[in-house]
Amino acid sequence: MTTLTLVRHAKSDWGSPGLDDHDRPLNERGQRDAPAMARRLAASGTPVERLLASTALRARTTAAAFGAALGREPELRDELYGASARVLLDAASGSGVSSVLIVAHDPGMTVLAERLSGGGIAHMPTCAVATFTWSTDDWDVATAIDPDDWSFDSPKA
Repeated sequence: MTTLTLVRHAKSDWGSPGLDDHDRPLNERGQRDAPAMARRLAASGTPVERLLASTALRARTTAAAFGAALGREPELRDELYGASARVLLDAASGSGVSSVLIVAHDPGMTVLAERLSGGGIAHMPTCAVATFTWSTDDWDVATAIDPDDWSFDSPKA
């Protein structure tokens, strides 16, 4: 089985004028949502062998919460900052494992989630979690066909 879990970073703080986008921290809601959503994912039993994250502070912080809940150390990847859907999927398929969690940004997260869900996921709000599974163990096959199943969870759900 192949599993891809997409997590859009938690809500970030826009309150510091002049702060570089890459360096924006989580706001109060984001600091609350990330650990809560991480616990929900951990309780679901979704497998995660590798946790990949954008290098942006808001993504790193979100990934740290998921890593703590799942017992995985996040691997930071420069290419995931502002990544397209294709780059996100390539990161998963090139991970060398069959179950991957990626923490990154929109619009790439929504584009990929919408595509993999056949339009069922129209938007990935902050800290949303979308999980896709294929019955194959081969990423080359998985990336060429529709998932067998998918799920969606959001802090606002």
